[in-house]
Amino acid sequence: MTTDIKTQGSVSAQIAALHDMPMDNLWNLWDAHFSRRPGTWSRDYVASRLAYKIQEKAYGAIDPDIKRRLLRMGESQSKLGQRRKLDDQLLPGTVLVREWEEGTHRVTVMPDGRFELDSKVFKSLSAAARHITGTQWSGPKFFGLLDVPRGVK
Repeated sequence: MTTDIKTQGSVSAQIAALHDMPMDNLWNLWDAHFSRRPGTWSRDYVASRLAYKIQEKAYGAIDPDIKRRLLRMGESQSKLGQRRKLDDQLLPGTVLVREWEEGTHRVTVMPDGRFELDSKVFKSLSAAARHITGTQWSGPKFFGLLDVPRGVK
């Protein structure tokens, strides 16, 4: 199999072929078009990046000015790094108490916004709830901070 993207037919056919392509062939394509392998070995990730590269080779790259403008627009709309309203309502020193499996668990809100439980520090209430229960929970729901219908995790 050749790894030259331009010689393998139409753009849509090349992208469609990625879905059924053996992983070894995907890696051969990757190595031909990228300087190093990604930190993830996810088939979907590899195929999506190759699909982007196929389109980029066929139609050209995004103009750098447009790319900068898109990044600025995305950053201005992003909610990443913003605290949720619930976190802002929990004052440092607040102790949340939850009984679970014959034990009482006390979580203290720390000044930096993290949570302390049994001398361990967690970055979220959900992480503390997961530590207590051993399963995925919404921390605010687990500690009764949200109104939740019965039987909902």
